[in-house]
Amino acid sequence: MTTRSLQSQEQQTGLYLILPAIALLLLVFAYPIVRAIWLGLFDQNLGTELQPVFAGLSNYRRILGDGRFWQSFWVTTRFTVLSVAIELVLGIAIALVLNRSFPGRDLVRTIAILPWALPTALIGLTWTWIFNDQYGIANDLLLKLGLAETGVNWLGEPFTATVAILFADIWKTTPFISILLLSGLQAIPTDLYEAHALEGATPIQSFWQITLPLLIPQIIVASLFRVAQAFGIFDLIQVMTGGGPGGSTEMVALYIYANAMRYLDFGYGSALVVVTFLLLIVAVVLSTWLIGRFRQSPTLPPED
Repeated sequence: MTTRSLQSQEQQTGLYLILPAIALLLLVFAYPIVRAIWLGLFDQNLGTELQPVFAGLSNYRRILGDGRFWQSFWVTTRFTVLSVAIELVLGIAIALVLNRSFPGRDLVRTIAILPWALPTALIGLTWTWIFNDQYGIANDLLLKLGLAETGVNWLGEPFTATVAILFADIWKTTPFISILLLSGLQAIPTDLYEAHALEGATPIQSFWQITLPLLIPQIIVASLFRVAQAFGIFDLIQVMTGGGPGGSTEMVALYIYANAMRYLDFGYGSALVVVTFLLLIVAVVLSTWLIGRFRQSPTLPPED
């Protein structure tokens, strides 16, 4: 048997082994998207007595003039950009600390990941209590420190409600990013830092010229995960603000939920899912491109 035939048999065996995984992915991911595209072509609501009536692209044309959807899209985009950017900065800082050797480091690493492991709905309820304007800890600290004369209505004003949900989301998801980046830091050889230090480089220069460029793959992975998760956030916002006040924290997922489950407009809700999915793909591709451009920029100074 020739080498080529052996390679062909190995490829066929490998294909057979991954077929169940491919089938599962198609079932879990591809089928719901195809189903949503199909349902988006029909009117199926209380007006049609919940019977599907073919409507072509009318649901998609309706989205173009839906001001509430575009407002929720802008709110979601702003939330995603702010939360992911802050989480990346904090995640890098925490990963650098956890990568150092100190007593009790393993225990600290375990504690650091706990916020990510806790249920999001429970965390949302906890932060709702913390930001309560009557008996919340946040107002109590502000009053005791003399930073405010009266309690702040955290969840009752658009700006402060946005700050509150950002704070809660950052607290929960930053550990996830820090653990991903920590794995990247541990893969960087220490010889690079030692050689760089012998050339007279400072720790800050080593960070910008060695650590950050070599962390770009992990940063890309973490960013893609977080952009997708932040753009589809639902449970934290539902528990803390329900999209209020005045729709200032209504995310796309909440608006889709309202149309499909509260108003029983399944056709329009499916069309919203498809459009949001396409917009999310654009956002992920754009994020990857921007980070890739940064990765291609020169980082190390030329040798003498």
